[in-house]
Amino acid sequence: MQLVRPTEAHLASYRAALERGWSADNLRGAVAAAEELERIAADAPAFIASLEDREARGEPITLPDGSKVPRLPGFRRWMWDGEFCGSIGLRWQPGTAALPPHCLGHIGYAVVPWKQGLGHAKSALAQMLSHARALGLSYVEITTEPHNAASQRVIVANGGVFVEPFTAPASLGSKPGLRYRIVLGPRAPEGIVPAH
Repeated sequence: MQLVRPTEAHLASYRAALERGWSADNLRGAVAAAEELERIAADAPAFIASLEDREARGEPITLPDGSKVPRLPGFRRWMWDGEFCGSIGLRWQPGTAALPPHCLGHIGYAVVPWKQGLGHAKSALAQMLSHARALGLSYVEITTEPHNAASQRVIVANGGVFVEPFTAPASLGSKPGLRYRIVLGPRAPEGIVPAH
């Protein structure tokens, strides 16, 4: 499995996953999937272009309660093994590793149900961490639901350390979560594995 920058060549497989009921948005689920299908149908090239927004020029983000907040710089990559496997995104605030309260983590990922258990999320997170280092982030935070043991294992396998339990803001549904942090040191030279 490799991470790919989304292109129109990958779009049919991605659209098929949305049509099967999958969504990378764990807060808005089917509503977000329907919105993405509409955007793809209206203007596929514009949809693809919107997935790489390092200057935060896109439309504001709609939260689960319907409120809107400014978009953060970010981009998405698709997990690909000959077909679409899942999505992973990285977002940040320029000049700081901190995030605003409405953004629970730097990295979010979701694997389609029919590709789960194959190590795709673990590999995708490892690959995305190199992008976070390249941006100069000193750490990333990743949150997960308390019952999502698989996601917790993915985070810990990539160096994540448990920080705290938390309750999401009301605008995000007031749900309980777990916050992890991965400290990003300098990238090790090729062939050298850092000690743990």
